[in-house]
Amino acid sequence: MFLSADQCVIEVDNEVRLRLMQFVTGTCRLPLGGFAELMGSNGPQKFCIEKVGKDTWLPRSHTCFNRLDLPPYKSYEQLKEKLLFAIEETEGFGQE
Repeated sequence: MFLSADQCVIEVDNEVRLRLMQFVTGTCRLPLGGFAELMGSNGPQKFCIEKVGKDTWLPRSHTCFNRLDLPPYKSYEQLKEKLLFAIEETEGFGQE
């Protein structure tokens, strides 16, 4: 599943990648040192993806922990559709 998430990120344009970054971390900008320098609410916090939930759920993000929760989708198409919907339709907390 995580390889499918990687493929999805490769296929989308830079604007969508920035929205994904903002969805997961709360900011659309990487620190000067790149992903290795990401900070969370308790200090350094790496970007991570966790398998969580049911395939009917949308992906969730935890911006304080730079974490993306991805349900165990049954197909690549389902993963891409749900992930793009989540990052495109999310507004509110943490948006710049």
